Amino acid sequence: MAQRKNGRGHRNHRAAVATPGSPSTTASRTLHSVTPAGDVHTVVVPEASIWGRRRVLLLNSTYEPLTALPLRRAVIMLMCGKADVVHDDPVGPVIHSATRSISAPTVIRLRTFVRVPYRARIPMTRAALMHRDRFRCAYCGAKADTVDHVVPRSRGGGHSWENCVAACSACNHRKADKLLSELGWSLHTTPLPPKGQHWRLLSSVKELDPAWVRYLGEGAA
Repeated sequence: MAQRKNGRGHRNHRAAVATPGSPSTTASRTLHSVTPAGDVHTVVVPEASIWGRRRVLLLNSTYEPLTALPLRRAVIMLMCGKADVVHDDPVGPVIHSATRSISAPTVIRLRTFVRVPYRARIPMTRAALMHRDRFRCAYCGAKADTVDHVVPRSRGGGHSWENCVAACSACNHRKADKLLSELGWSLHTTPLPPKGQHWRLLSSVKELDPAWVRYLGEGAA
């Protein structure tokens, strides 16, 4: 296979997928990657649409959750020897190469430790807030589908972990711009910002693979 070079004459290590309409893409796609040592890996992947749907949990070598990777990137890391499979999907698609066949991974782990910069406060997103409140309304306990400001913004409330809770549509509509004291309502728990590196992952992922939960702490349950 001809190896492409960038402007500085170095090999391009990014994966390339066979173009649509070629024989390899009729029922599958062919993925090529070049390792730093110059070795070329080729794998045939069924159902090309799985590249866009599937995400793989990446763990540090210490099993600390780092991020959710596209399946394509996770496969390349396995091929290049940078990570190992922790969990795979036994009923999922099988990825074939010239020397091995692996089930599509759901969790992989780095072989070497990566230091993560410390960030004290977790950014608040709708996904993370729902995980924090376990997808339950803070007022009635029903299934939550909205976010409510405990002190309405129209009355000076901020958009923060301490002033936002998950709520059902009925409670959110009934509360409107009123204070809890005006309704005679109370919160069962005090809303606080979550702690732990895994919450950065939860802030960006809406749906979790069941195989991930054991690595993401109580907030993912």
